[in-house]
Amino acid sequence: MKKLLMICGLLFGVITMTNAQDGGRKMSPEDRAKRNTEKLAEKLKLSEDQKAKVLTIYTAQASQMTTHMKEASADQKAKRMEMKSAAEANDAKINSLLTEDQKKAYIAMKEERKAAMQKRGGNKKHHEHKKM
Repeated sequence: MKKLLMICGLLFGVITMTNAQDGGRKMSPEDRAKRNTEKLAEKLKLSEDQKAKVLTIYTAQASQMTTHMKEASADQKAKRMEMKSAAEANDAKINSLLTEDQKKAYIAMKEERKAAMQKRGGNKKHHEHKKM
């Protein structure tokens, strides 16, 4: 469960960063995948081969996410579970490409994002409470 939350945090963090840095413009799934790959490559010092494989994973993930978002579904919980499952699978694929040192840095990066998301979420709740 903890790993699932961390993956969701990572996924939502990437989406949030994409929207924030995008300035509100809609990005294509391919553009999102390229940007996310470049950020990961920078932080983990990926080789060219690793970058190419990660780009493939992120491109598939971005396309899948776009498709899920466009689908009209009455069962939002099921949709969320599908997206979480896909995020976990992609995380496992990326992990399999990394060296031991890169895996450690990847875990640290995910933990930082999770903490940042919790902090933002905590601040939102705090501000909402103050308004009441």
